[in-house]
Amino acid sequence: MSVHISRHVDDVLENLASRTDATILAGGTDLLVEINFGRQRPTHIVAIDRVEELKDHSRNGHVRMGALVTYTRMLETDVGSPALVEAARTIGSPQIRNAATIGGNLGTCSPAGDTLPVLAALEATVVLRSKKGERRVSFADFMTGPKRSVRRPDELIVAAEWEDAGGAQTYMFAATRNAMAISISGLALVVDRARHRVGVGLGSCGPTIIRATQAEGFAGGLFDEAGWEKPHRPSEAAAKEFGRLAAASAKPIDDVRGTAAYRRHVLAVMGARALARVAAIP
Repeated sequence: MSVHISRHVDDVLENLASRTDATILAGGTDLLVEINFGRQRPTHIVAIDRVEELKDHSRNGHVRMGALVTYTRMLETDVGSPALVEAARTIGSPQIRNAATIGGNLGTCSPAGDTLPVLAALEATVVLRSKKGERRVSFADFMTGPKRSVRRPDELIVAAEWEDAGGAQTYMFAATRNAMAISISGLALVVDRARHRVGVGLGSCGPTIIRATQAEGFAGGLFDEAGWEKPHRPSEAAAKEFGRLAAASAKPIDDVRGTAAYRRHVLAVMGARALARVAAIP
C-alpha cells in the first residue's frame, strides 16, 4: 500500500478527490485492527494525524470539537460535555486514548462507539468537508447502519459541534469489565436545563445509535412538574419507568457479548440510575 502524510486539510481533500481508493488514517485504533485481521486491505492511506487544524477545540456557548481531538485530551480539557468525558474514560487503555479520536469514532460509525450515544443525546452536528465545499449533517441523519454513514468517499470529517447543554449529563455502559472491552449496552442522558430539553442516546443495542424518544418525553414531563432550573430527586417509580421506556426503544440482538434480553435489562437499570443521578445535578 502507499501512504501519504498530510499536514493541511486542503492536501487531504485533494487526495480524497483524486484517489477513489483513498482510506483515511487518524489514530489507527480501528483501522489497524481491521488490517491485522484481514478485514480491510487498503491500497492508499492518507494519514491525517499531523493536520493541526483538526485538533482545534472551542467552547463559547457553542462547542466545536475538531476531528483529531483525542480521548486523553477530553479527559484533560473542559470539552463542554461531562458525559463525553465519562465516555472517554471508558475507552481502551491510556495508549489507545492517546491515539483514538472523536473523528475516528464517527468515521468508523460502530453502534458500539462509546462517544456516539453522547453525540446523539447532545443533538450534535457532524461537519464534513470536500473540495466541493462544507456541509453539516445532524448526528440523527449521519449514521445509516453498522459502520455506515452518509459521508461520501471524497469527504473528510472535520469536527463535531453542539450547543453547550450544561453539566446535567451522564454516560453509563455495561461490559464484561470496566475497560478494554466493547460495551454490551451504553446509555447517555443529557438534561439541558436552559433549553428545557432531554436527550437520551442508546448504544450497542441496534444497528445504529438510537434516540429513546419516549423516555425523553417522559423525563421532560417530570422536569416540567418539578422545575427545570433546580435539581430534584425523582421517585423510585418514576426512575424505573424512565428506564423501562429507554429499554423499550432498543433493538438489540443476541451475540457473543450478551443476549437481547440482557441488553434490555441493563438499559432499564442504567436508565433509572442515570435519571436519578442527572436530576440531582444543578
